[in-house]
Amino acid sequence: MNIYQWLSISLLLLIAGETSYLLLRSKAQPKRRKHGNATLIDTSVLIDGRIVAIARAGFAGSELIVPRSVVAELQHLADMADHDKRTRARHGLDVIQELQQMKHIDLKILQDSTPVDGVDTQLIRLAKRYGAQLSTIDYNLNKVAQVEGVTVLNINELAQALRISYLPGEKAGIELVQPGQGAHQAVGYLADGTMVVVENGLQFLGKEVQVEFTRNLQTQAGRMMFARLVEDRLQYKQASKPKAQNHGAQHRPAQAAQAQEQPQQQNAPKKKMKKNVAPVNQQQRPISSARQGQRRTSRTAEDSLISLANRK
Repeated sequence: MNIYQWLSISLLLLIAGETSYLLLRSKAQPKRRKHGNATLIDTSVLIDGRIVAIARAGFAGSELIVPRSVVAELQHLADMADHDKRTRARHGLDVIQELQQMKHIDLKILQDSTPVDGVDTQLIRLAKRYGAQLSTIDYNLNKVAQVEGVTVLNINELAQALRISYLPGEKAGIELVQPGQGAHQAVGYLADGTMVVVENGLQFLGKEVQVEFTRNLQTQAGRMMFARLVEDRLQYKQASKPKAQNHGAQHRPAQAAQAQEQPQQQNAPKKKMKKNVAPVNQQQRPISSARQGQRRTSRTAEDSLISLANRK
């Protein structure tokens, strides 16, 4: 065997070894499955913690991927002096452990490279490379991923879609926790976080009351509902009934008084007629006496003419 044959065989063996290494590495990397895509988990989702309930219900898919850069970011936050950030970061690490213990969830820790441009840019790059979905609740990362053509699973949008929608006229119990912007308004929250503004509820602050929904308002920040107290409506109905009865009772004495006044009113015109008749009679009496005087003068004139005639 000459040197050329030996070199050719060595080159073939080297190519075969490199090919086998690439095949083994490609098998170890996450790929798109037939039943769905793998989902990359962001730091914000792990800190939020609602992914545990979603995965337990079976809506998160069977393959979840947490990059090593995300775990390193949680570790960095957990070592900070800020108490709030440290607590949330430790909660995110606990969420990873809970997902690993679920039998129907295949959680993998992806050994990616150290992010140069930040964790968000690294997540978008990994999602494009492996054809995976990205689960995040970060508003800016959500917008950038959509621009880059990456499918985003936003838990906030999912929660918004699953909120209970109350129609006007429906009733529910709610606890009033803070005053509203209006003078007599109070604010409460439903179990899904929907804010409810209750009219005339300031006096019941800190108590649970029954409310009736009147209308809802959809905003960019979420849904806001308006309601009124059921007790006020019942009191209004009860208050309106006695008013109607008192109104009738008030008319009955008036009618009785009118019935008593009717004979007096009937007699009153007669008195007035008598008063009116008296002046008329007084005016007529002088007229009749004048006529009688004229008759008397005419008779005396006739008598005088008759006596003169007899004398002649």
